[in-house]
Order: sequence, then C-alpha cells, then structure tokens
Amino acid sequence: MTETTVSSRTVQGVEYPAVGTFAIDTSHTRLGFAVRHMAVSKVRGDFKDFAGTLELAENPVDSKVSVTIQAGSVDTHDENRDNHLRTNDFFDVENHPTWTFTSTAIRPISASEWNVDGDLTIRGVTKQVTLDATLEGVVQDPYGMHRVGFSAKTSIEREDFGVSFNGVMEAGGVVVGKKVDIDIEAEATFQA
Repeated sequence: MTETTVSSRTVQGVEYPAVGTFAIDTSHTRLGFAVRHMAVSKVRGDFKDFAGTLELAENPVDSKVSVTIQAGSVDTHDENRDNHLRTNDFFDVENHPTWTFTSTAIRPISASEWNVDGDLTIRGVTKQVTLDATLEGVVQDPYGMHRVGFSAKTSIEREDFGVSFNGVMEAGGVVVGKKVDIDIEAEATFQA
C-alpha cells in the first residue's frame, strides 16, 4: 500500500474527510436490502460485486456519488433464491447486468447528515430516489490510508423498476412485498 498524506478538516465542529476523490472499499462496504416475505418475515441480502466513487467537495452539497452494481452478484444466502432473482422474474440479469446510482443533489440536514438525491437505474428503468446519509467517521488507518465512512438508507417500490413478479398466497397476501428497504454501510479511501 502507498502511504497517502492528507488530512481531515473540521466543518461546523464535525471532522470531515479531505477534499478529493475517494474509492469505495468493497471489502469494507455492504450494499444490503430487505423485503417482506409472505407477510410474516423479511428476507435480507446484499450485492458482492460493485464499485463507486465519492467526489468530496469543499462544500459538501457540491459533492458527487457514483456507484455501479453487478446485479448478478446478489447474495441472500440461498442459492436457489439467488438464481431465481437473476431471472426475468426479478432482475433480468441477462439483459440488465448492471445497476447504477448517480447523485443529482445533496441537501444538508445537519453538519453530519444529508439527503442525497440521485438517479437509480434498475432493469433499464431510472427513477429518482433519496438516500438518508450520515457521515460515520474519518480516520487515517495504520497503513497511511485516509478513510471515510458513511451510512445511508432508503426504500423503493420494486414495481416502479419493472420488478413485478409475485405469487398470491392461498390465504391472501403476496409472497414478496412491494417495498424494498435499502441499507448501506460504506467505507472509502482517498485516491487523489
């Protein structure tokens, strides 16, 4: 690893990362989701293959986020379910192998919390979503890397993105809920 000499800064009493480009550290980041199953529990999963950058500006509202997710990397800890999710019933990975999120605006809530608006594209359908994002911390790691951590969450309606497969249960209700909760824990390292 190459030692990076950068320093954090303080804004409104909160330690902020340095201005510049940060790459998402995929080995320390989780892109997770949860969806109601048979109206009694939630199935949780995440994506294992993704990449992204954070362009952190002097003024945080001028920052930008860009992420690309390989839809076929879904992992719900059940191989049969994951294979079904990859089909046209759900993700249609053959025709839409990648999903993207690109920020369009950042609105402050507090010195360490923001609403991050952006375009989310799933199955070739793009919709605007808002992530509730929180700065979790800034650190210089033992290898000299400048790191920043963020968490974010939102909810989407899967049918808005063309993910409309559903089975109806005999007693009423549906097998898979329409609302999907997204939960992100991201760590990124300074690049330049």
